[in-house]
Amino acid sequence: MDKVKVGILGATGMVGQRFIQLLANHPWFEVTEVAASERSAGKKYSEVMEGRWKLTTDIPEGVRKLVVKECAPGLDCRIAFSSLDAEIAGPIEQAFAKAGYVVSSNSRNHRMEPDVPLLIPEVNAEHLGLIPVQKKNRGWQGMIITNPNCSTIHLVIALKPLMRFGLSKLLVTTMQALSGAGYPGVPSLDILDNVVPFIGGEEEKVQTETLKLLGALAKDRVVPAQIVVSAHCNRVHVSDGHTECVSVKLDANPGLAEVTKAMQEFNPLKQLGLPSSPSRVIIVKQEPNRPQPKMDRDLEHGMASVVGRIRECPLLGYKFVVLGHNTIRGAAGAAILNAELMMKKGLIS
Repeated sequence: MDKVKVGILGATGMVGQRFIQLLANHPWFEVTEVAASERSAGKKYSEVMEGRWKLTTDIPEGVRKLVVKECAPGLDCRIAFSSLDAEIAGPIEQAFAKAGYVVSSNSRNHRMEPDVPLLIPEVNAEHLGLIPVQKKNRGWQGMIITNPNCSTIHLVIALKPLMRFGLSKLLVTTMQALSGAGYPGVPSLDILDNVVPFIGGEEEKVQTETLKLLGALAKDRVVPAQIVVSAHCNRVHVSDGHTECVSVKLDANPGLAEVTKAMQEFNPLKQLGLPSSPSRVIIVKQEPNRPQPKMDRDLEHGMASVVGRIRECPLLGYKFVVLGHNTIRGAAGAAILNAELMMKKGLIS
């Protein structure tokens, strides 16, 4: 089939760069537009990014020659992948949706709005039922879908197969990588030989987004899941990969073998053939010292959630560790997978 034209809003930032990397040679999508601030507009992307490209792979040849434009409707594309800073993302994304674009956003601005899907395809694909509601409410021809916070997404992927056991309480402590703070991120003298036990707004995102993601679609809204969630979020001296220590209460009291099997077999998108979908959604490691960011964050091209140390918890019943790549599955890769699901469901022509 002809590839769908896509643009990247915030193309010069860290997540914008990851979008460009992941979309290189994509079988369904072709990057035809890159957009950023007024300072970058009018210059070739390769010129703007000289000395600023931070990934190990080179800028794709097709993108190098693209002229950077301002983040405003008029771009020659069908889908706009947004990695804009939250301070400016809201009205820009709405303008694109009003103009008829499909906006697949990594920004936080619209995640908790009642008529905007907060989507993880393996977890709550049925929440795409909010799209007709959104169009009716807003009166626009386009649409906005969002992916969750980078720490929430791996947590919720690990939790979804446990919902069958009656998940009622959850305690999570995150150890989040530096790349989650963007570039240049955290000052070196603050993070070297240190753990920073505060990330602004992060704990609130984990606690609220989890309930929407695991909630049930009821006509024109999502009814949040009835789960008690408590989160501690920390920044640590790791380049990529968020590690999360999780304790859960499961009312059905399954055996540890049942919990492990449920995670290992979890793959609801297996038959859809989405290009970015991992063949193993959750990889369960049996070694006592895994998962680890350096060793496991790139499994399944960074699109898997890696779980280990599944064991009994004297407080809530069960505990485990989950690790995931925060700028791939936790950001750009998540938004791309969301768009792929919408293509498969016929929501993008």
